[in-house]
Amino acid sequence: MSLDLKSCPSLPYLFAAQAKRLGGRPFLWAKRQGDWRSLSWQNAALEVAHLAKALQALGVEAGDRVMLVSESRPEWFVADMAIMTIGAISVPAYVTNTHADHAHVLNDSGARLVIVSTPALTERVLRAALSARHNPKIIAIEPPDLDQNPGIDLIRWQDALDLGRTAGEHVFPELARTDTACLIYTSGTGGVPKGVMLSHGALLHNVDGARILLESLGLDDEVFLSFLPLSHSYEHTAGLLFPMAIGAQIYFCEGVEKLSDNMIEASPTIMTAVPRLYETLRGRILKGVERTGGFKQTLFMKALDLGSRAYEKPGSLSLLGRLINVLLERLVRDKVRARFGGRLKALVSGGAPLNYEVGLFFTALGLRILQGYGQTESAPVISCNTPLRSKLHTVGPPLAETEVRIAEDGEILVRGELVMQGYWNHPEATAQVLQGGWLHTGDIGRFDEDGYLQITDRKKDIIVNSGGDNISPQRIEGLLTLEPEIAQAMVHGDKRPHLVALIVPDEEFAKSWAQANQAPFSMEGLAENPAFHKAIREALDRVNKGLSNIEKVRRFLLVPESFTVANEMMTPTLKIRRHIIRKTWGDRLEALYE
Repeated sequence: MSLDLKSCPSLPYLFAAQAKRLGGRPFLWAKRQGDWRSLSWQNAALEVAHLAKALQALGVEAGDRVMLVSESRPEWFVADMAIMTIGAISVPAYVTNTHADHAHVLNDSGARLVIVSTPALTERVLRAALSARHNPKIIAIEPPDLDQNPGIDLIRWQDALDLGRTAGEHVFPELARTDTACLIYTSGTGGVPKGVMLSHGALLHNVDGARILLESLGLDDEVFLSFLPLSHSYEHTAGLLFPMAIGAQIYFCEGVEKLSDNMIEASPTIMTAVPRLYETLRGRILKGVERTGGFKQTLFMKALDLGSRAYEKPGSLSLLGRLINVLLERLVRDKVRARFGGRLKALVSGGAPLNYEVGLFFTALGLRILQGYGQTESAPVISCNTPLRSKLHTVGPPLAETEVRIAEDGEILVRGELVMQGYWNHPEATAQVLQGGWLHTGDIGRFDEDGYLQITDRKKDIIVNSGGDNISPQRIEGLLTLEPEIAQAMVHGDKRPHLVALIVPDEEFAKSWAQANQAPFSMEGLAENPAFHKAIREALDRVNKGLSNIEKVRRFLLVPESFTVANEMMTPTLKIRRHIIRKTWGDRLEALYE
């Protein structure tokens, strides 16, 4: 790529340069009527220009906020880039947001217009728009079939493009790296979401840092499979803007239920996801191998064993072990890689801590997995492991031109162009997080001897027991959820003498246990079944054996309801919302100490 990202003034400038260079080559892929269809670079650029002109004709000016509510699809990119092209500020919102969530974002951001995709989402947004302080105009990609005008300007996507197409010459503003590009609302793990203001420079800094980090992979004719919501800063940067910057193709996944099929169809070379997805894939693979059994299972487990030993103790395999390992490359690992499309250069993990055992599993099976670290306030990537040397227990070295230091209390501080401009309408919260140019991440960590960053915990999530010991709940929860009997867990025990836990049993395990023990299956009934409780206790005991005394979970509560986005116990990026879970189950957790 000839364009110098360090001197690039804005994201629309970068996209225009790439579209001119790549012309008719495919760029954005989506499935339509069962077939993958692409939007070329030059056609994407035309749609961006037309929509940008339409937004101007509809009264949107530089600095105005435009909300974007859509599942991942080519129109998402077109809308995002068109908004930024006219100097307006893109405000992505999760498709899982409730009416109240949308109303909060509309009122807080003061969005003048909303671009929304499906009829179902449009109806939800309409309800929020009608209750907002300022009724925004709405552009619907797939307009709903309404019997009556709702009293808000509702424009069809195609009509907006036609408006822009016939609008004649328009002058788009010259943008600078310091201009605000987007307003991304945090997922609300600790309360009401706040809008994070990210500049063009912050996002370009991240994109260039990722390019430098991954350049050893070649970055030639790359294909990305976008799975995570684009409204999350991680996927927005790593799964959309970064591929655009390196001239890659992007396939938009049809959904979690189609992920396996889409990986084979798209044959991605790079894929970004959160640890929960990798945990799920690991579980599925292991269960599939167990069902197959026999010689194939023996070969798989041997590949896993030798691959793990080769990573953890390089050079430790005997001559015979190395020969067997080479043979297993063909018999086992090639088949595993084929299930991921056969061309993967790297799986990137971010958004939450990746359990070491999960990372080791994929590494042992010949899939390079790179754990990174960041947050929305840093656009979002701060550090990431490199393809040439990945240390699974770390989140890698900081990105290029990113300063990271550890405060006296262990908090990770970050400085550089990647840091946010502040929280929208929240000067006090901004002042707390940005001090002296340093972003106070709220995470605790340290550097190892090679300058690789290790995250030990979230500052505000640290449990301080009644003895004054600091305990990492995320680490223990990660170990618990690796057990096949346990789907989800939350550890509790601040200011208490020991730890207790809330455990959601794995539904497949629960069904098989009920069948084997001739018990009626219902998650509610099994949660109260003493024998089933004992089975979960055995899994807990296995985990406790590897923990120190202060980390051991003494008692637990089984709950039949999973933590989900729908019940607000989980963010759209699959992080648990501790304050919401405690609101529901806190009294019963506290009762475990009686």
